[in-house]
Amino acid sequence: MLVTFFRTLIIFITLVVVMRLMGKRQIGEMQPFEFIVTLIIADLACIPMADVSIPLIYGVVSILALFILHQLLSLIEMSGGLLKRIISGKPSLVINSDGVDMIELKRNNMGVDDLIESMRALGYYSLDDLSYAIFESNGKLSPLENPNRNGVCKSVPLMIVNEGKINVKNVELMHSDTETVKKFTAKNGNGIKNTEIMTVDGNGRVYIKYKKEKYKILSFPLSEGIKW
Repeated sequence: MLVTFFRTLIIFITLVVVMRLMGKRQIGEMQPFEFIVTLIIADLACIPMADVSIPLIYGVVSILALFILHQLLSLIEMSGGLLKRIISGKPSLVINSDGVDMIELKRNNMGVDDLIESMRALGYYSLDDLSYAIFESNGKLSPLENPNRNGVCKSVPLMIVNEGKINVKNVELMHSDTETVKKFTAKNGNGIKNTEIMTVDGNGRVYIKYKKEKYKILSFPLSEGIKW
C-alpha cells in the first residue's frame, strides 16, 4: 500500500508540473488538440498508479512524451496560416448583419438551439440582441452587442420554427396553432418551408429569418392575457 501511495504521489507531481508548463489556457480555454492531449495524459497517469507491476518510469516517460508533442503542436499553431487552421480550426461568424448564418452553424455541427444556449449563458435571450457573434476555435462564443438592443429581456422567446419545421409544443404554449403560424410566415415572407428561424416572446415580438434574406422583427397576434 505504501508503494502505491508513493507511485501516486510521483505521478501527481509529474502531472502538476506538466500541466503548469502547458500554460494557463490548458486549464481554461483549450484548443481541440490540447483537450485530446489532456485526456490521454489522464488515462496514462491512471495505469501506473493502479498497476504496480508496470514500471513507474513508463508512465512518467509517456506523460513527458505527450508534453513534448503538445509543445511542438503549440509552436506550429503559433506560426499561424494553414497549419494553425488544420490543427485548431478557425473562428466561425454565426451571426452577421443579416442574422443567424445557418450554413456556418451546420459547418460546426451545431443548431440554432445550441447557439441560443450559448447566448443565454452570456445573458442574451433574443437573437437580435447581438449584431455579430463568433464561435471561436475553442468553442467559446464571442458576442458583439447590438447597439439598438431591445433592453432587458422580460420574456424568454420561444422557438416556433426551426429550419422549416414548426415546434408544435411551443405553439401550444402561446395558445396558437400551426395554421396560424403558417399563414403568418406566408403573409410576411416566403412561407414556412423557407423560414429558417422564427421566435416569439411573451409580448408577441417576433424574430424571423427567411432563407437568403435579412432577419425581420415583427409582431405576432397573441390572445389577450397570454404571457410567459
